[in-house]
Amino acid sequence: MTESSGAVFRDPELARRLIEKIHEAATIPMKIMEVCGTHTVAIARNGLRDVMPKNIKLLSGPGCPVCVTANRDIDTAIEMARQPGVVITTFGDMIKVPGSYSSLSREKADGRNIRIVYSPLDAIDFAEQHPESMVVFLGVGFETTAPAIAAAIETAHRKDITNFAVLSMHKTVPAALGAIVNDPEVAVQGLILPGHVSTIIGLEPYRFLAEDYHVPGVITGFEPNDVLSGILMLARQIAAGDASIQIAYNRNVHAEGNPTARAKMDEVFEPTDAEWRGLGVIPGTGLKIRAEFARFDAIERVPVTPPEPREIPGCQCGDVLRGVVLPFECRLFAKACTPEHPIGPCMVSSEGSCAAYYRYTDFGKE
Repeated sequence: MTESSGAVFRDPELARRLIEKIHEAATIPMKIMEVCGTHTVAIARNGLRDVMPKNIKLLSGPGCPVCVTANRDIDTAIEMARQPGVVITTFGDMIKVPGSYSSLSREKADGRNIRIVYSPLDAIDFAEQHPESMVVFLGVGFETTAPAIAAAIETAHRKDITNFAVLSMHKTVPAALGAIVNDPEVAVQGLILPGHVSTIIGLEPYRFLAEDYHVPGVITGFEPNDVLSGILMLARQIAAGDASIQIAYNRNVHAEGNPTARAKMDEVFEPTDAEWRGLGVIPGTGLKIRAEFARFDAIERVPVTPPEPREIPGCQCGDVLRGVVLPFECRLFAKACTPEHPIGPCMVSSEGSCAAYYRYTDFGKE
């Protein structure tokens, strides 16, 4: 689709033709995973699962950064919030995410100083206005948000702000996908690759998926016909026994990504091991603040010892993130666990698979 008009990506006649071609291409059973939470929302909102041929099963993956944040990291943030003089600043999605024993919203109700901000620069402004407080920003996200947070740390460094720090819980996507495609319980055969992340990292970091695991991937956008085009490209590759990484989102994603944003991220962060909910510890998929910026590392500035983490009984969010179960297959879905009373983070975040299924489908509802 090369038309510049945005309407083409929602055109119902084009959608009908794409669906017909998908049915023609799906000559064998195939499991396709949409990695990105925004793709999960787009698929659910537009009813795309309902129009797939029986041979195609769409799975949701670990593409919601709030959802994959491990309890250990949430517990650390909560413990920091309990320290005298500390102010926690965070994006809104993190507030209701349950940790092992509490949540930031519960801590806020108990009087902890926890504030929602819309960017890390808001947190810096607050730190400048409140020099008596230690302001900790919760750095959550993938390669999409990490460059902006790196730029904020550099801003704090340049302005010599001494009461600002970041708790980096960032994660990088490609190696986590290696864990997914190497999981025999999932047995995924194709990946709808994330559009936002790919604007930063480009195509090359995914190439190993095709070369080492023979799993094709297509980077696509978020309109209905974007997603359908990506599924069609994957279905054709899988049916033909091919495996390559392709771009179906050329209006926003270039093969080389955004070198400037990556350079900014690399100036401030370095790779480290990270724990993913449902996937465990994956080497090199976290982002640690480099030593030269250590005075902005909340781990160094507000040392705490969180409690031993525990999982919430009955919550299958980890299995949902791996693609082992669909949200409505969790016995808590739409019963004990709803967006108003979430038990797991997959029901909290606007990008969470469970929240998307609850909002846009009738699966599991009585």
